[in-house]
Amino acid sequence: MPPVSSEKTDLRREITSLRDGIPEPVRAVKDEAICERFVSLPAYKKARSLLLFASFRSEVSTTPIIKHALNDGKRVCLPRVNRAERKLDLFYINGIEDLESGYMGIPEPVEAPERKVSPGEMDLIMMPGIAFDSEGGRLGYGGGYYDRLIGGMERRPPLVAVAYEEQILEKIPVEEHDIRVDVIITDRRLIEVRTI
Repeated sequence: MPPVSSEKTDLRREITSLRDGIPEPVRAVKDEAICERFVSLPAYKKARSLLLFASFRSEVSTTPIIKHALNDGKRVCLPRVNRAERKLDLFYINGIEDLESGYMGIPEPVEAPERKVSPGEMDLIMMPGIAFDSEGGRLGYGGGYYDRLIGGMERRPPLVAVAYEEQILEKIPVEEHDIRVDVIITDRRLIEVRTI
């Protein structure tokens, strides 16, 4: 059997290519359905502080979700990659204009010490990923940043992934340190792994 890491690398390539191939008009419809499902979640409605992420390349567009949460008066935080310490630093934003091109060109919050937030303050975390399975298995980008962030939290808030239906696999190869998500929202359905 091939080692898990090489299996993950092959899957990353395969699913990213599949995701890249979704036509723009189809993607727009899917993004809208995912946004509507996300903001209808009871866990979203209850949450005061959210850790969201700014989408990159062919990921589900998270801009509508970010704007919706800001309009709802929620405290919206986004991650900034701290390469020196191999961790994510969290900063809250007042609007999309508070983002700049960061690590690998990913939109990240401007580094402002007065806006830095502790991960423990989050009531809900939206998780990025390349692929997911119905048991909450997640294939990330390989940096382990989210696994370390969540692994270091005393109280784990609900973890909600957003993905296109094309990113849902029967089984993701997971290792012991890999964090599973609680809910996956796709353009077609809500997959509840654990009640949140």
